[in-house]
Amino acid sequence: MFDQPTNRRRFLYASGSTAFAIGIGSALPDCFAQAAESATSDGERILVVVQLSGGNDGLNTLIPYRDDAYRAARPTLAVPRSDVLTIDDDIGFHPSLRSIKDLLDGGQVAVVQGVGYENPNRSHFESMDIWHSCVRKDQRRTDGWIGRTLERFTSAEGGDVPALHLGGQQQPFALASQSIRVPTVKELDEFQIRGSDPAALRRLLGGSPSVAAVEASDDDLLGFLQSSTQNAISASRRVTEAAQGYQTEIDYPESQLGRQMRLVAQLINAGMKTRVYYLQLDGFDTHAQQDATHAILLRQWSDAVSALINDLTAQGHGDRVCVMTFSEFGRRVAENASAGTDHGAAGPMFLCGGGLHAGLIGTTPRLDDLQQGDLKHTVDFRSVYASVLKDWLGTDPDPVLAGHYDTLPLFAGA
Repeated sequence: MFDQPTNRRRFLYASGSTAFAIGIGSALPDCFAQAAESATSDGERILVVVQLSGGNDGLNTLIPYRDDAYRAARPTLAVPRSDVLTIDDDIGFHPSLRSIKDLLDGGQVAVVQGVGYENPNRSHFESMDIWHSCVRKDQRRTDGWIGRTLERFTSAEGGDVPALHLGGQQQPFALASQSIRVPTVKELDEFQIRGSDPAALRRLLGGSPSVAAVEASDDDLLGFLQSSTQNAISASRRVTEAAQGYQTEIDYPESQLGRQMRLVAQLINAGMKTRVYYLQLDGFDTHAQQDATHAILLRQWSDAVSALINDLTAQGHGDRVCVMTFSEFGRRVAENASAGTDHGAAGPMFLCGGGLHAGLIGTTPRLDDLQQGDLKHTVDFRSVYASVLKDWLGTDPDPVLAGHYDTLPLFAGA
């Protein structure tokens, strides 16, 4: 049935994600218990990735508020100078980013300016695929950059969960791996096996068409699903206990991202060995009437990230966790006729947490030197990845990124 190894790997990846998602019903899957039972807060560093899907308008996120060209290009959308949260004499944050500004003032935010890549692709799917795989379409791989990273510093043996995707969206390709299985979970209430009944989960998985179709023809896939089932049966008690015993004085925002961030804090504080958490916030494709929508989305992101950082700091984990935020591209410099912005190129990336060189990193893109109406990138996104891999997660970035990219001064001691 699967004559080509590549097809088998792709099917294993897709089926594995489905298997975990199917087995999740009403609190946290048992695929974490074996890891958690032996886990302690051993000081291993953790990466939380936040994907802003749709193409965040970086120019109204990190604002060159004194540049006349900014206001000329955006007569409707330019943020009034008096509303900008100033960082220095030229650059400031959107007013919705008050929580991020407070973190920056506390030395817990690094903003990398002008991040992108050569010959930018303005398709959501193609550009996101480049960010996820670190290569272009003609060099396409069957795994993502985080999946390759997981293979380098952890093993899938013994029930460990090296990474976790939170959200109802399709699992990002960045997590794809040839050997590591990453579960996708919507919310804490859906993290436990339905009815805590292992037999029910086995029946559920065993009756799925994908399993029946390959039971006799693909031992690898069957073994994958059986292994996933057993892992899924072994962890919901542990995480449920962690959730019940979790106490915090931090008020998380009442948003989906806020609830997911609170779950991340719960799992970290419970001693989980998970090294990477992946979250998504959709809605940034603001072609029309951008102003109000963008302000709401930025506030959701800012308040949720800030709550997580403040919570983890209070719990004693602040120096172990870095939150990295990116989007597949920025928006065009000039606003369109619908009071929105169209697909662009370069934009800022954000890293939040302890252990950072806080402040603005890199060169501010110039508004008088554009590329087809878009900001030119001054930092390749893979240099940010390389810095995170080498200086935060402690692994060689070159094999993961399929090439060498210079690191940036993002982390203290690097």
